[in-house]
Amino acid sequence: MAFTLATWNINSVRLRAGLVARLMREEAPDVLCLQECKSPVEKFPAEVFQALGYHHMVARGQKGYNGVAIFSKMPIEEVGAADYASLGHARHIAGKLENGVTIHNFYVPAGGDKPDREVNEKFGQKLDYLTEMRDAFRADTPEKAILVGDLNIAPREDDVWDHKKLLKIVSHTPVEVEHLAATQEAGKWVDITRQDIPEGLLYSWWSYRARDWDAADKGRRLDHIWATPDISNAAHNSRILRDVRGWEQPSDHAPVFATFDL
Repeated sequence: MAFTLATWNINSVRLRAGLVARLMREEAPDVLCLQECKSPVEKFPAEVFQALGYHHMVARGQKGYNGVAIFSKMPIEEVGAADYASLGHARHIAGKLENGVTIHNFYVPAGGDKPDREVNEKFGQKLDYLTEMRDAFRADTPEKAILVGDLNIAPREDDVWDHKKLLKIVSHTPVEVEHLAATQEAGKWVDITRQDIPEGLLYSWWSYRARDWDAADKGRRLDHIWATPDISNAAHNSRILRDVRGWEQPSDHAPVFATFDL
């Protein structure tokens, strides 16, 4: 069975329900994982997505902040929702497809502005969140699983527009990159996007602050698709839909896609 999966930080599923519906119509991924939904689950515009064939949903939400959801054309069963770092935030949801593949959808804390946990509590929370993710994967090594989401870290030098300039900027600091690498190693996760696109600059996020984001092109690859080694070779056709960042009233993130033949 082949299925296409997409992950997208939507920055309000209610405000941008029309953009989600457009992506569903134009690209028709079988599974769409959203982050930063910013809504209680009961207020998600689920009926809009159901009308487009996405009859199945697992989600965690909260008013105005965070929130993760998996919309699927195929049956999916909820199998977990972790609260790493005990933040009380809706940042993780896991669902299992009928083919036995578990999909983890994460929204890792952004970490605030200063990369110093002594003066910035949010940065410490981000590191603690990643540490608990690492420990969970060490304790129970995942199998036949896919991990997606806004991980809020651009790990490689070619995942940012200027490696040297961003070394002290939250999302690309060495300590964050080390924490993400430890999390990835603990679960033996394979970075599917970079497996398919191993070389070259690659971004999925462009700041709202840029007057002309496209021309400035000061991007970062914050959104990821990983898979466990037992299914990573089944993945192909990875892509980032940069043009979506230019849609009307867009999210500052672009959707990331991959197809799995399982």
